[in-house]
Amino acid sequence: MKNKHFALPTVILRNGRCLLLLASLLTVALFFLSGCRQTEAAADETGSASDAIQNKGSDTLVNIALAWAEAYRQVVPEVTIAVTGGGSGTGIGALINGTVDIANASRAMKDEEIAQAQANGIDPVEHVVAIDALAVIVHPDNPVSELTIAQLSAIYTGEITNWQEVGGVDRPIVLLSRETNSGTHVYFLEEVVRQGDGDSEKIFAPQTLLMPSSVGITSELRRNPNAIGYDGLGYVDPEHEKIIAVARSADEPYVMPTVATAASGDYPLSRNLFMYTAGEPQGIIANYLEWIMGPTGQQIVTDLGFVPLTAEE
Repeated sequence: MKNKHFALPTVILRNGRCLLLLASLLTVALFFLSGCRQTEAAADETGSASDAIQNKGSDTLVNIALAWAEAYRQVVPEVTIAVTGGGSGTGIGALINGTVDIANASRAMKDEEIAQAQANGIDPVEHVVAIDALAVIVHPDNPVSELTIAQLSAIYTGEITNWQEVGGVDRPIVLLSRETNSGTHVYFLEEVVRQGDGDSEKIFAPQTLLMPSSVGITSELRRNPNAIGYDGLGYVDPEHEKIIAVARSADEPYVMPTVATAASGDYPLSRNLFMYTAGEPQGIIANYLEWIMGPTGQQIVTDLGFVPLTAEE
């Protein structure tokens, strides 16, 4: 009986400790959940959790996109816009994977990319946000001032290897290009190297130096009098790079890239710049795109040396 008498209080004491511990844990858990709800409520009030836009892609567009994001913050401070480059392929890949809200691209999405996105339940919607003139540039000391699309194709495929063959001095041509993930690279490949022929299989000559950015092309070109490259008009500094006039063919006029010739389509290497969204934009994304295509957003396009949208677009 003594053993039973002393065993009962011991069990009660242990159960009491268990109940006390359980009650304490429940109290902590309720406090934690309450704190989470308060944090979420605060985030909703400030917009820090929900009012954020992830924007990634084209290095051609990145400077405009950064300027847009900074200016928009002054108008709608509660919306945070994170902008990164990496190339059109990077932005489009992120859209396909569902990790960005807006993908910047200096080329249109390919059919296979659209199919990949749709397989992931994403329906890409294209928005033209600006126009660009792709300028062909050489060193200021280079006497060559005009080239046709056919000559540029022959230069970049390695058929023409000396400047003397196109009216220059007897020097080897050094080829500069953007890297393959760049939308600008793809555009130049399709419209210049392949001359717009969808059945062509021409590629860049193996000696072509692939640069990771527009700055990489201009930096190399400025120090190398034999180099030729291409860049968005907004990135070209006429004081340090010579811009080549381009003709569609030898019997057509040679045209310099300018805002006017790009907007009119007279310049052969004019192109649209795009933003892609996952489906029709809603809420803060729709508001942001509307602002970009409005007067303030398009004035930024002009200020940075690119071509604003026409009234028809």
